[in-house]
Amino acid sequence: MLRDESACNTYNYGDSDYWDARYLNESAFDWYQRYDALRPFLRKYIPISSRLLMVGCGNAVISEDMVKDGYESIMNVDISCVAIEMMRRKYEHVPQLEYVQMDVRDMGFFLDNSFDGVIDKGTLDALMCGTNGPTSASQMLGEVSRILKPGGVYMLITYGDPKARMTHINRPTYNWKIELYIIPRPGFQKPGGSTSSPKSYLSPVPITENGMLPADYVIEDPDSHFIYVCTKRGDNSDLSESLTVDI
Repeated sequence: MLRDESACNTYNYGDSDYWDARYLNESAFDWYQRYDALRPFLRKYIPISSRLLMVGCGNAVISEDMVKDGYESIMNVDISCVAIEMMRRKYEHVPQLEYVQMDVRDMGFFLDNSFDGVIDKGTLDALMCGTNGPTSASQMLGEVSRILKPGGVYMLITYGDPKARMTHINRPTYNWKIELYIIPRPGFQKPGGSTSSPKSYLSPVPITENGMLPADYVIEDPDSHFIYVCTKRGDNSDLSESLTVDI
């Protein structure tokens, strides 16, 4: 499976200059998975009435797709002023979407406990590939924990398996209850003879007490994406009742 060392290249993905230059020459692009693949997880854990934060929005269309599906309030932030200005113009007549240029390692613009959900599709991965990756990751995750309401959900979509990600997200200071899902990359074809059902991807993956996959757990697609659903514990935060909606 992929690790940060093997997935990163010589680009500094934590640097705004890299992203500004990239977005000047790139059309809309969604990292990893499109909304239709993520919808079952988002609708299960994040009600459409939630106040949401999309970290590292870039020029992706997932927020647009979520609004079309009924989501009412999505704040989008990115380190690139080029991306933010582009997206502001594109969605200036969509009141459910807001765009603000911001470094996710310092989101002091937002008050504590101000979001019901935070969605991260590749942003933690980008920071991990930048200079001082673990420090940047810790700064961002600390900010996510701070601005997330008790009972709120941080949904991380990443290429990092538990060995690469749990050490960063499974920390007592964040006080998160973590559930794990594993979905194949788009276009993956199951090998001949496989008996697993596509519905199995919609069930949480069993993890050990320290957050690792069981030793005998087999992942069909070695390039799968991992979805970590991190629910912030707090008074009256009942995962099974307050954060589950019908799909």
